[in-house]
Amino acid sequence: MYNILVVDDEPLICKGLAGLLTSSGLGIGQIYTAYSGHEALDYVRIEDIDLLVTDIQMGEMNGMELMQQAKMIKPWVQTIIISAHETFQYAQMAIRLGAKDYLIKPLNSEQFLDSVRNALLKMDKPVTQMDDFLTRSPEHFHMEELRPEKNERLNRLLEDPFTPTMSEDELVGLLEELGITGCYFSLMRMKLGTQFEDRNKVITDRDNRLLRYAALNVAKELLHEDWNALAFYSAKGEINILIQWNEEEYAELDMNKINQLEMIGRSLHYHVSKYLGISTIVGFSQILKGVEFLNVLSRQADKAMQWGEEQGDYHVFYYGDFNWHNYSQDPSPEELTKQSNQIVENTRQYIDMNYNQKGLTIHDVAKKNHVSPNYLSYLFKKNTGYNLWEYVIKLRMEESKSLILNTDMRRYEIAERVGYESPEHFSKIFKKYFGVSPSELKK
Repeated sequence: MYNILVVDDEPLICKGLAGLLTSSGLGIGQIYTAYSGHEALDYVRIEDIDLLVTDIQMGEMNGMELMQQAKMIKPWVQTIIISAHETFQYAQMAIRLGAKDYLIKPLNSEQFLDSVRNALLKMDKPVTQMDDFLTRSPEHFHMEELRPEKNERLNRLLEDPFTPTMSEDELVGLLEELGITGCYFSLMRMKLGTQFEDRNKVITDRDNRLLRYAALNVAKELLHEDWNALAFYSAKGEINILIQWNEEEYAELDMNKINQLEMIGRSLHYHVSKYLGISTIVGFSQILKGVEFLNVLSRQADKAMQWGEEQGDYHVFYYGDFNWHNYSQDPSPEELTKQSNQIVENTRQYIDMNYNQKGLTIHDVAKKNHVSPNYLSYLFKKNTGYNLWEYVIKLRMEESKSLILNTDMRRYEIAERVGYESPEHFSKIFKKYFGVSPSELKK
């Protein structure tokens, strides 16, 4: 049974879609409704949501931003986008970010239920058991790999300073032959674990060869045709993913590209862990313009992964999170720890002063500290024991409880005071947190 979250700033549409789903006969458990992106994110954080059905135009946070943030919180959440605009650019971006469908209003009931049915069926696809996978020989796999010489040329571009000795036409020809057609680049590097999760069995050389092959396949499946990316083996046997944009793609809809990269990294880690049964560390670089900086991106991905290897419970690291530019040479673990502690303290102070701000998001807090949202959440949980958003909710709930018990303020006034736009949404969070509704506590 799957749980579905329906999001639209028009309550009648939410209720109509929820009614359709309830009477559809599909294998649906709970159906939740939210009237804004911020409400929806609360549900993603505190409930087991499998499928998100969201309108694209919703005030402060649009549907694609919601989808992107939801996938960073829980990479397995699938999304169907609903729009009143038949704009190819929007549809293209939605599919690229992983939407399972892009439906145009007014919705046809059968088409909508078919879309939901297809999304749920894909979640039901059986997963090959790891033991079965390892008993196969490489001949059973049918995936086109890069030719060894092409793989070697790509790695040479990543490792050596860019000093072309050929004419501009020859260089363009070489880059096109290698599949490098963009002008903006980021490099993601994934290192596979050396032991199966929840097992004592160590990976043999043969296992490692097959796992690398399968992990490369997972990366290609995830990126598919939606991203202009090259997936290939690194010189050390890791998986390299070179993501590239042309000028038009880079400016597309002004979406936050670092958030997109983190979303890809988290999805990659999740799927390799789920389907292959091994842990991974993913490091990714900043975005730079020009092929002459590919070797810089490679060093950045290595540094991000190197820091990641020292952490036991976090898996996707962005080079830009560590403020390396603040140091004349690579910082020691002690210096990075000191920097992390300062980020957490700054975050705590900011939240203590702003937890009742309407529409507060982790992205707002992360921006203040110049780090990515998920890394900030990791640091905060590691240092305080609280998930960052749990801490925000804790402050809001404690304040609202005090107001209920000690004042005559009405529910909508209290909701407003602690940062919720909707009294109904406030009541749902309150009951989830305390086990009783605001009115029951008042009595």
